[in-house]
Amino acid sequence: MTTQSTNIRLHGLLLALGMLFISATRADIDTPLPGTVTLQTSYPFDVLATRVEQAVSNHKMGLVAQASASRGAASRGVSIPGNLVLMVFRNDYAVRMLNASVAAGFEAPLRLYLTENGDGTSNLTYRLPSAIFAPYGNRDLDAMATELDEIFNAIVGDATRR
Repeated sequence: MTTQSTNIRLHGLLLALGMLFISATRADIDTPLPGTVTLQTSYPFDVLATRVEQAVSNHKMGLVAQASASRGAASRGVSIPGNLVLMVFRNDYAVRMLNASVAAGFEAPLRLYLTENGDGTSNLTYRLPSAIFAPYGNRDLDAMATELDEIFNAIVGDATRR
């Protein structure tokens, strides 16, 4: 065997071992990102979804879009626990955000994530806007995000309150 083919095999082996190490150390992480809040509620999934949508409207925010793997699966005859992502924002905040940082536009709309538990209850998870916009290091974004924190906390409080 030549030195060149030995080096190629050695590099291949090291690459394979490196990939194995990376895949072995990369596991699902249950710990959410900083600023993530999860509230377990006693509400059934569909009831919580209705309550959240009403709270979004009551706090004069817009429901921009929604996505649900469970609804999509149901349309194919597959049953999985309920999940729903509600994407929420409002145009005056969008204008302020973009005036402060065009790059921050990537973060909008902000999301509320509802998940169904096996016992008939459901969870509501969201990230505080201040945590979402903090990495941009922009004073105007920080001020806007602080206002949005109050609105999102109020939405979530209204939706989950008994």
